[in-house]
Parts: sequence; C-alpha cells; structure tokens
Amino acid sequence: MEIESRQTVLIIDDHPLFRKGVTQLLAMDQIFEVVGESVSGTEGYELVVALHPDIVLLDLDMKDMNGIETLKKIKAADLDSRVIVLTVSDSEEDVVSALRAGAEGYLLKDMEPEDLLANLKMAAQGHVVLSDRLIAMLAHALRTDIRTATPERVCLTAREQAILARIAQGKSNKLIARELAISEGTVKVHVKHMLKKLNLRSRVEAAVWAVEQERKEP
Repeated sequence: MEIESRQTVLIIDDHPLFRKGVTQLLAMDQIFEVVGESVSGTEGYELVVALHPDIVLLDLDMKDMNGIETLKKIKAADLDSRVIVLTVSDSEEDVVSALRAGAEGYLLKDMEPEDLLANLKMAAQGHVVLSDRLIAMLAHALRTDIRTATPERVCLTAREQAILARIAQGKSNKLIARELAISEGTVKVHVKHMLKKLNLRSRVEAAVWAVEQERKEP
C-alpha cells in the first residue's frame, strides 16, 4: 500500500543525541518530515496539540511527566496523531500499560535503523507496529489476565467480527472504514462495543486476542 501523503513526525525524548539520530534517519526517506522535538512530556503534549503531527515518537522515561502520562493526555485530546512508543524498556508492565493507554505501536531503541524505518512506514500506512517478542509478551499478559473473555462467552456481531479481523491485521480505523464503506465514527463505536464485550482496554489487545484464538483453532 502506498503512503498517501508526507508524514509529519514529532519526537518526544529527553536524549538529544537520540533525537538527532532519529531525525537524521527519517531525513533519509522523503515521506517523513520532523516538525518538532521536545525534551519533556509536558512540552511534548503542548506541541502535539499545536502541530497535530501524523506520528508521535514517545519515550517512556522522562523527568517531568512520564511517557504513559503523556500518552494518556494526548489520547484524551482526541487527535488523529498516531503515538508510537520508542523506548529501551521491554518490561511487560510498560508494554501492557502503553498499549492499554492507546499507543498504536511499541518499538525498542536497540532495533536496527532500517527496521525502525520500516516499522514507521508501516505505522504511516495505518498499521499497529510491535515486535514479535513484544507480541508474545502481550499475549502472555492476556492469557494470565482473568478479565479476558473466552470465545464461548463472546457474542460479536458480524460487523464487529469483520472489524476485529481487520484490527488483527493491524489496520487503523480509517483503513477499516474505507474497506467496509462506513464512516470512521461508526468504526469507533463498533470498536468500543467490541472491547467491552471482550473485556479488553485497547485495540492492540483485541488484535492479539484475535490472533491467539486463530492459533487455537484446529
């Protein structure tokens, strides 16, 4: 799938050398344009509201307001920006917390530059980006979470099933709306009802749940 337009990126990270490295990496591909940088969650949130970037690269470990709190504020503002956590932490608690707070991806800083660029291109196309290792970690967290619904207890409508299948493929609400010829707002309503039925908090959890159920089928 072709990326339809140039993607603006905002980097929120308190390490200047890392910000510089990511900026130089993104400059290698003409589809990305870094429109702002921030050293703190508070300032970063203000820039997101002011600039409305397509993609936000967010570190978790910051001094004034940590990444999870910043993420929650950005999501509460109901903007179209896709937030990708880019951090050194691969702890299950951080991964689960970020995805439940609404992050559209979780990437580790130690990944190869070309892999990072490839994942950001996928994010620009509306896909959720997550490494295989972190997917397995999230799946384990869901299996050990007693809140998670079992297939026998779930009664999804045909429309909800169609949307869930596309979420499991990493597609955004905008892409799903286009494929199903419905409005993005309608997709959001279906996702909200679906998450409630599944007893899950985020679309990424729903995606992992769906993949896990497919693996269990004979």
